[in-house]
Amino acid sequence: MRRSTHALAGALVLGLTLTACGGGGGAAQQSSSAPAAAGDTTLLIWADQKRSATLKPFAEAFAKENGIKAEVVVVAQNQQQTFTTASQAGKGPDVLVGAHDWIGNLVQNGLIDPIQMTEEQSSGYVDVARKAVTYDGQVYGVPYAVESLALYRNTELAPDAPKSFDEVVATGRKLKAAGKVEEIVGYPVSQQNGQSGDTYHLYPLYTSAGGYLFGTTPDGDPDPADLGVGTKESVAAFERIAGLGEKGEGALKRSFTSDNAASAFYEGKTAFMVSGPWRLADVRTAGVKYDITPVPGFEDGGPARPFVSVQSFFVASKGRNKALAQEFVTGSLASPEVAQALFDADPRMPALKQALEYAAGKDPDQAKFQAAAENGTPLPTIPQMVAIWVPFNTLIHAAVKGESVPEAVEAAAEAISGQLKQ
Repeated sequence: MRRSTHALAGALVLGLTLTACGGGGGAAQQSSSAPAAAGDTTLLIWADQKRSATLKPFAEAFAKENGIKAEVVVVAQNQQQTFTTASQAGKGPDVLVGAHDWIGNLVQNGLIDPIQMTEEQSSGYVDVARKAVTYDGQVYGVPYAVESLALYRNTELAPDAPKSFDEVVATGRKLKAAGKVEEIVGYPVSQQNGQSGDTYHLYPLYTSAGGYLFGTTPDGDPDPADLGVGTKESVAAFERIAGLGEKGEGALKRSFTSDNAASAFYEGKTAFMVSGPWRLADVRTAGVKYDITPVPGFEDGGPARPFVSVQSFFVASKGRNKALAQEFVTGSLASPEVAQALFDADPRMPALKQALEYAAGKDPDQAKFQAAAENGTPLPTIPQMVAIWVPFNTLIHAAVKGESVPEAVEAAAEAISGQLKQ
């Protein structure tokens, strides 16, 4: 999960128009809302390059069963904005693949429909995935993959799993003092440009120290009326983070981005790295002997709760074939076969419980990422989350640099509150 800004990219159409034969099939199961499927009906699916290729045979099978055609389109970058613009112009897809934290913005703009999923189907997904795709009491996505941060550990340098983040720092300091490593921990503090903090990566420490972003509504959704930044808890949390910073323990440094923290770990310059499953292949290629455990919290604090991102399938509100799209995502795309195929193409922990055993059998590290996600918090789906990123990133840099924490927290709270009032 790497949060960055991409240039707008157009959609590149793959040669995946699927001519179907046969008729009827599953479309009749939703006859109350589905028009008769005609041979010239085309179900349009948008996904990225890797998932598009994987979804092709399943789209082909669905098309054949329903006497329609299907077309899979690659949207390489900035998928949410591309989808929004195209949908508002009447040129969007029927089905979209994307991250769950798009939901609030897409719902607010009337661009995706609730998913017609039974309670039995919903119970087949891991809890954090179900929670992630639920917004304002309704399910808006069919989840298929879950990812969160974890702690990578070089087992030659640090054989024992740390029970707390304090132990991570203590072990790292001992190794550094002995000349075995150069850095206490590879913890990304800054985004890739190095100019602002990294909320996504620092959030586990913030939560363990007692901080929160938003409270929760009775339905369990984030509550923008209850802003956690600016509270005494947020000040205390950032005082704790500052104590690990450049004028404290020296464990957290603004010079550390996701990339150079990873490089330090690959090269044996640090025994620990906080990152996600997207680093796993490179860790293996580097030949590091490693283990993966949940990001630990502070010894005297609460659990470290990393953000959890859930990849999902959405049904477009402005699509031309909404009933077919509902059937495709809740039937074909919700199957263990699709979950397994997507895992084979891009190993991310499946959201479907039936596919977890398959994934763990092929890659035991998936069970470790599952454990890392269990204490996690889904990235907030509410549109107001956009007000958090820039001020909170600035606050992280100020605290790690050693500036006055109360003043930095107050400035962030004022900036966020100002945006929330707009």
